[in-house]
Amino acid sequence: MPDILERARAQVLANGVGLGEAEILEVLRTPDEDLPELLQLAHDVRMKWCGPEVEVEGIVSLKTGGCPEDCHFCSQSGLFTSPVRAVWLDIPSLVEAAKQTAATGATEFCIVAAVRGPDKRLMDQMREGVKAIRAAVDIQVAASLGMLTQEQVDELVEMGVHRYNHNLETCRSFFPNVVTTHSWEERWGTLKMVRDSGMEVCCGGILGLGETIEQRAEFAAQLAELDPHEVPMNFLNPRPGTPLGDQPVVEGKDALRAIAAFRLAMPRTILRYAGGREITLGDLGTRDGLLGGINAVIVGNYLTTLGRPATEDLALLEDLKMPVKALSATL
Repeated sequence: MPDILERARAQVLANGVGLGEAEILEVLRTPDEDLPELLQLAHDVRMKWCGPEVEVEGIVSLKTGGCPEDCHFCSQSGLFTSPVRAVWLDIPSLVEAAKQTAATGATEFCIVAAVRGPDKRLMDQMREGVKAIRAAVDIQVAASLGMLTQEQVDELVEMGVHRYNHNLETCRSFFPNVVTTHSWEERWGTLKMVRDSGMEVCCGGILGLGETIEQRAEFAAQLAELDPHEVPMNFLNPRPGTPLGDQPVVEGKDALRAIAAFRLAMPRTILRYAGGREITLGDLGTRDGLLGGINAVIVGNYLTTLGRPATEDLALLEDLKMPVKALSATL
């Protein structure tokens, strides 16, 4: 066994203490021949510190497109030529999407808006939407509305939103290459307010934006410092019309190495498959990731890209004998 895996076994598996940045980088440099051993260790860590259950979530966009920010990977930016236009979803459609999500066995329904941060109109629509969903469906409601003020954080808590998603997207040193209309520090500030409010923090990012392997390790360490409840792992699915539209897709083995590295950095965190896994990993790689540290999935489609049918993911979980986390266990 490679030395880094020996040390990780003693530190992470035995004691539940995540790896630091230098050790994460060693894991990301694990040679291909040691990848099965690395994935098995990450799976063992996940089973010991998180258990066998897999959390299933569906997402829907309350406001799609027309965003004023310039996140270079995102087709919802109003600054690029990508073919996504601004659309608002009405409340009955939101409730119907929540019902369909619950019908897949999902315990979590996340309302997303493509905005820099919410204005009064959006907060009012959130209030109405969350109330309608809670009256109609037995499901947890999460939100992702961009950067918040303290007043808005308090409002979301009062509405009953239990988890807030705000991705850092990438490490601090690489962020200015990806977004110029706001700073990494502004995102970090929102996340600190959310965490201090008692809401669960969901924070991850996208791998394959052009970052170096050292910056990938930096990102994992910065997420570990934040200690979010959940980390969505996205892999860039290059979108036509965006500045990263021609960026190559992450190699499958590199994606699996990253999943294992993030698990060894954050042994107790929900590590969720999110966008891009379909083109990066395919069916076989998706299975490998679930046996290499992943313990949550977004089912169905993403905000502007197609995912796998929910039935396929649920069948895979059944085949792997991984129980879907029941809603009663999260309340």
